[in-house]
Amino acid sequence: MVDKDIGYGQDYKFIPATSVASGMMQEIAEGVLFQTIQIVNIGLITNREQSKWMLIDAGMPGSADDILETCERILGPKSKPEGIILTHGHFDHVGALIELLKEWEVPVYVHPDELPFVTGELSYPEPDPSVEGGLIAKISPMFPNEPVNIGNYARAIPSDGSVPELAEWRWIHTPGHTPGHISLFRERDRVLVAGDAFVTVKQDSLYKVLTQKQEINGPPRYFTIDWEQAWNSVKKLASLNPDIALTGHGLPVSGDKLSAGLDKLAQEFDKLAIPDFGRYIDEKPYS
Repeated sequence: MVDKDIGYGQDYKFIPATSVASGMMQEIAEGVLFQTIQIVNIGLITNREQSKWMLIDAGMPGSADDILETCERILGPKSKPEGIILTHGHFDHVGALIELLKEWEVPVYVHPDELPFVTGELSYPEPDPSVEGGLIAKISPMFPNEPVNIGNYARAIPSDGSVPELAEWRWIHTPGHTPGHISLFRERDRVLVAGDAFVTVKQDSLYKVLTQKQEINGPPRYFTIDWEQAWNSVKKLASLNPDIALTGHGLPVSGDKLSAGLDKLAQEFDKLAIPDFGRYIDEKPYS
C-alpha cells in the first residue's frame, strides 16, 4: 500500500530547462543504460542475468511519465525495478520520485547522511547565485531545495559497500556536493556512475548546458557546499581508473579523454573547479 504521507517540498515545480541531448537513450556498457531528461541523466542497470534491474536517480520534476515509458519500452510492459538508488537527493535527481513510488512501491536506497533530505527532515542549503559562474548559477534561486519525503520507502544503502540486487557493483561515498552523495563502480569493466561528484559539462553555463559541450568539470557550483570534501571525492574516483563514466549532467565519457580529464581535475581541482568566490567557499553548513 502506498504511503499517503509521501510528497515533495512546497517549492517543487517544473523547471523549463533543457538541452540538445534530452530524450537520448544509450547503452554505455553491458546492462548499463542511461537517458537524458532535460538537463540530467538517469540510469537503468540490470544484473548479470538481466533478470532484475535498478533505477539510478529519478530525474527532473514532471518527468515521471517519460521515465515510466522508457522503462516499459526497454525492459518490457509492467516492468518495475527492484529498487531505486539515489546518488543524492537534489531536486533534479528526485523530481519524479513520488510518482514512481506510487506506481512501483519499491525501496529507495541512499547513504545514511542523505536520509534527512529524502524523509522531509532537512532542507538543503539554498543554491548560491553569488558563486562565480554563468547564467544558470545566477538563476539558481528558482531551483527547489526543500526535501522530498519518501517516508518508509527510504533505506540506508548497505554499509559494506554492496549495492542491492547488483552483486558486481559497489558504492563509494563521495561527499562534497551533498553530505551523503554516492557513486557506483563495477570493477570488471571499470564502469563508473559518478552522479554529481564530477560532471562532463560546465553546469553553471547556460550555453554549454544547452549544447552539451563536453568537458570534465567539478560538481555544479551553485549547489556544492563543501569544496574540500568535493576535491577528495574526485581524487577517490580518479584512483579507480575508470574506463567509462556516466555523470549526472553531460554525456558519458570514456578512454583517454576520461583518464586525462579526470586526472587533471583531481590534480588541479582548486584551479578548475573551486570558484574564486561564493557563499560556500568558506562556509560549510554541515561541518
